[in-house]
Amino acid sequence: MAIHHILHYPDPRLRFKAAPVARVDDEIRMLIDDMFETMYAAPGIGLAAPQINISKRLIVIDISEKRNEPLALVNPEITLREGSQKSDEGCLSVPGISEGVERAARVVARGLDRDGGALEVEAEGLLAVCLQHEIDHLDGKLFVDYLTEMKRKRIRKKMEKARRQAM
Repeated sequence: MAIHHILHYPDPRLRFKAAPVARVDDEIRMLIDDMFETMYAAPGIGLAAPQINISKRLIVIDISEKRNEPLALVNPEITLREGSQKSDEGCLSVPGISEGVERAARVVARGLDRDGGALEVEAEGLLAVCLQHEIDHLDGKLFVDYLTEMKRKRIRKKMEKARRQAM
């Protein structure tokens, strides 16, 4: 397994739409394992393949306290959105920033599991937020896109400054 570098906003590679996974095979299962290792090391509760510069429709999530409830979805899509909730969101690609974002309170998502079998997930609360957040990444969308233009500009400047200081 390997820990991958996580791209940071405003890296333009975060804006590309990810390609569907044609077949779940050993290479995809290894990528899933690497993504969990990367997410846990960050530490985070969700990660999408585009965040590690891999253009594949693949997400991993684990919202459990003990890090023992991993969820991987290949080619995920949200098939139902209900209600509304606003909660603070952060992102491994926008480190140190969290802002309130409005999302559906309940979602149903479907995709394939790590073995290529059909998987449907019904979620509320934090898991619903995570599913929406990570699936957005697959379409080149970040949580900052839900914020006002002024907040986005402020976050972008802060992230660019942090990147310059890290060089």
